[in-house]
Amino acid sequence: MIEINYLTLDLLIIIFPLLFSFKWVFPYYKNYKPLFASIVIVGGVYIFWDMLVTIRGDWWFQKEYLIGLELIIPLEEALFFVVVPYSCIFIYENLQYFFPDKKIAFNKWFYYALAIVLFIVGISFYYQDYTILSLLSVSVFFLIAATWFPDILKSRNYWLYILISFGAFLIFNYILTSIPIVGYNPDAIWGGTVEQIWYGRFITIPFEDFFYNFSMLSFYLMIYLYFKKRLNIISK
Repeated sequence: MIEINYLTLDLLIIIFPLLFSFKWVFPYYKNYKPLFASIVIVGGVYIFWDMLVTIRGDWWFQKEYLIGLELIIPLEEALFFVVVPYSCIFIYENLQYFFPDKKIAFNKWFYYALAIVLFIVGISFYYQDYTILSLLSVSVFFLIAATWFPDILKSRNYWLYILISFGAFLIFNYILTSIPIVGYNPDAIWGGTVEQIWYGRFITIPFEDFFYNFSMLSFYLMIYLYFKKRLNIISK
């Protein structure tokens, strides 16, 4: 019987994309340069964020589900920022291979308005560290994407990538938060107790996690596509 711990979850997230990276209908492993750039840049920012809020006590990790190696955050948490983009971008590349992309309706002013709304809502919860940071991260993504990378918002496969990745997110994040491997400070999130009408969670997952994962997955893909395009241009 497999012991459920954080490292096991990391391995389960990456095992199938890793196995199919070298022997599949397309050579995913050849995209290691843009993938590496995305993981280093975006992962670096989110690991810094993770360290900051861990120090603040916004969330913490139950030691009995860890192997014990940590530098502010556990090794398993750091690996999360490697295995997730590796696996999720593999999903995107499969979508690109099997379902040629199509453009969908795009209005940059809609995304600017959405960014402003998220910014205002986030600021109104300035006293909840995780709430404000998660909402502002999505606001910043929409602002950057609508201004400099509109093609990603026009892409049908980008939205399918988000939808499919969120399916996996629900499974793994439920495990993390239900055991729980990760605990949250109720003062840092929309929350309360189970007995209250507004519990601030979807089952056991804080709603902030949805915004956090949306911005993280979006930034990973945006930087990946940027470097993939740039490297292709340079190689010609």
